[in-house]
Amino acid sequence: MKAAIYTGAGGPEVISIGDVPKPEVKPGYIRVRVRAAGLNRADLIQRLGHYPAPPGWPADIPGMEYAGEVEAIRDTRRWKVGDRVMGLVGGGAQAEMLTVHADEALAVPEGLSFAEAAAIPEVFLTAYDALVTRGRVRPGDRVLIHAVGSGVGTAASQIAKHLGATVIGTSRSADKLARALVYGLDVGIDTSKTSFREALTEPVNVVLDAIGGPAFGDNLAVLAPEGRLVLLGFLAGSRTTADLGPMVRKRLEVIGTAMRVRTLEERKALIADFAQRMLPLFDRRIDQAAPLRPVLHATYPMTRLAEAHQVMESNETFGKIVAEW
Repeated sequence: MKAAIYTGAGGPEVISIGDVPKPEVKPGYIRVRVRAAGLNRADLIQRLGHYPAPPGWPADIPGMEYAGEVEAIRDTRRWKVGDRVMGLVGGGAQAEMLTVHADEALAVPEGLSFAEAAAIPEVFLTAYDALVTRGRVRPGDRVLIHAVGSGVGTAASQIAKHLGATVIGTSRSADKLARALVYGLDVGIDTSKTSFREALTEPVNVVLDAIGGPAFGDNLAVLAPEGRLVLLGFLAGSRTTADLGPMVRKRLEVIGTAMRVRTLEERKALIADFAQRMLPLFDRRIDQAAPLRPVLHATYPMTRLAEAHQVMESNETFGKIVAEW
């Protein structure tokens, strides 16, 4: 089978398409013929040599989310050959086939293409876990989402709005803020003109942040008493010299979360919860204006994956980039 392969650490030029062995199907697993795979920041960082795949996943085949058809099964009755599935993996999704535990796969909602489905798992599972499990968002909460035009940002704004929260988002692009209004954003803050700390006139209950160290102090400052800061990453660095006083005075919580390092049992539990509470909200048969919908910036043939990396690195994207076989 064909697969996208990192031939070394470096720029997009290290990406190639090559032949690799077809994965075997273990008991309780399914083999999926991948039709589309999402591109994530983690793929770019892995390409640079800084974010290796966890043990048990391919070291040189990138990709953390997929959509396709069940091609083979072994010792499971949950799926049948031909079923349309999507999911989140530790690596290897940008291959023509991959194997996953039967309990880790999600059914592709009716009415969605494979490209649309491949834009769901990473960002919506991350956003759901951050907002519901970690952030404990309640109706009436004020939620601040940094980089609201990103894949996770557009997913988080939709989920937060569905949960009954007021959604506040940041971006350095006025155009991205305007486009985000369609996906649940109530108040946009253009951080190319002002800091979010100065722009906020009321405190927030939950902050979703992938910026990291440079924003840490201001995140603490804008949180209401008993607020929650959920850290999703450190795109601008992991170090800070912030004043920790607000954490004690306001009884704040700082919560770190990551998907890729979780155990099989942790992933299965999240998948089951998400499937019950969120997956029906994507079904366009029920409502053409479904409460949740994937946001696609662009799709590329897998043979142009290097170009897709360059587009993501430009930071001009809104929503997800997906590569298709």
